[in-house]
Amino acid sequence: MLGNIFPLDSSKPFTDQQKIGHNRYHPEIPPVETVRPGDSFRVDSREWFDGAIKNDDSADDILNAPMNKVHGLTGPFRIEGAQPGDLLIVDILDVGPIPQEEGPLAGQGWGYTGIFAKSNGGSFLVDQFPDAYKAVWDFQGPWATSRHIPEVRFEGLTHPGIMATAPSPELLAKWNKREGALIATDPNRVPPLALPPEPQEAVLGGLPQSDWDRVSAEAARTAPPRENGGNQDIKNLTKGTRAFYPVFVEGANFSIGDLHFSQGDGEITFCGGIEMGGFMDIHVDLIKGGMETYGVSENAIFMPGRQDPQFSEWISFSGTSVTLDGDQRYLDSHLSYQRAILHAIEYLSKFGYSKEQAYLLLGAAPIEGRLSSVVDIPNSCSTVYIPTAIFDFDVRPSAEGPHQIDPGMGAPKAADPTFG
Repeated sequence: MLGNIFPLDSSKPFTDQQKIGHNRYHPEIPPVETVRPGDSFRVDSREWFDGAIKNDDSADDILNAPMNKVHGLTGPFRIEGAQPGDLLIVDILDVGPIPQEEGPLAGQGWGYTGIFAKSNGGSFLVDQFPDAYKAVWDFQGPWATSRHIPEVRFEGLTHPGIMATAPSPELLAKWNKREGALIATDPNRVPPLALPPEPQEAVLGGLPQSDWDRVSAEAARTAPPRENGGNQDIKNLTKGTRAFYPVFVEGANFSIGDLHFSQGDGEITFCGGIEMGGFMDIHVDLIKGGMETYGVSENAIFMPGRQDPQFSEWISFSGTSVTLDGDQRYLDSHLSYQRAILHAIEYLSKFGYSKEQAYLLLGAAPIEGRLSSVVDIPNSCSTVYIPTAIFDFDVRPSAEGPHQIDPGMGAPKAADPTFG
């Protein structure tokens, strides 16, 4: 094993490190290191807001989170011999929070989940939850607990939110064209329909200063998943996962970031996993010409690891593609999953949780979201499965009625939300 080829000092900002990563995608961002097929190595990863979110009882930091800074990605790493058309094999050997550290940086023994305000990105349920809230989670080995969401404890599904190869110039131009066209349909929408290139707060690794203005004006934001993988936020990309990424540029220029201690399917609060900094141990290899051989022209394929927490009992909720106002939608799976989540939130509120606490819990805990029916017109049916073992009480319906928790201090709300 090569050792740690991208170390980070927890006491310094992302841009003051010995090796500088990046927070935009562009084919000209130079690699920080070169590795060979067959190499194994460790890298550190910075929490996606680079320390802007604090371990406290206020959500003002979530309200004012610096969206232009995200994500601080580790890399890119050049894979010797990789050519466009190859498949890059990435094995996750290990992943976790910052080892043997306690301190003020997420990943140093703690992490956080946030509901984003409508004025700053919003969330999956932005119309029902337009304000900013936060929950802080403490780590003890594989377990997470929160002073802001009492009487729950669960093992984390620790994973990277982002793994990606660099886009080719042609692929980058395609992204900017199609996302720009979408923005143009409603340019003043809040939250926006997409994020255009944004030079402000761009971090472009070791790019020469002479190229910075041009590249920063073209480089794509890292917020959405795309053909190169990117911010897929797949909670099952855990230890033991093998993923296969299409290669679009010479060297592949592979990056990782946005580590989560745990997450529910969909990362539904936007800052919906338990965000943290940490480390990953990685092994890389190549399948020459693999994109054509296996028909993987875009988007990674992967084989999930087998390190997931084992749950045997679940309480589940369903939803259909009918709006809260009773309007029928045609096979709208996005809407039906929203309705399933809202049904789960309503149920958990009967046990004494605020609806914000319930929403934050569903974003952080390893819930399962499924498309259960997408063919029976007009209603798509989606379901959400909550493991019953995460609760310190019996969460099942009974004749005795719901157990009442002590909500404690509750989930902090931003002091001066823009929307209320």
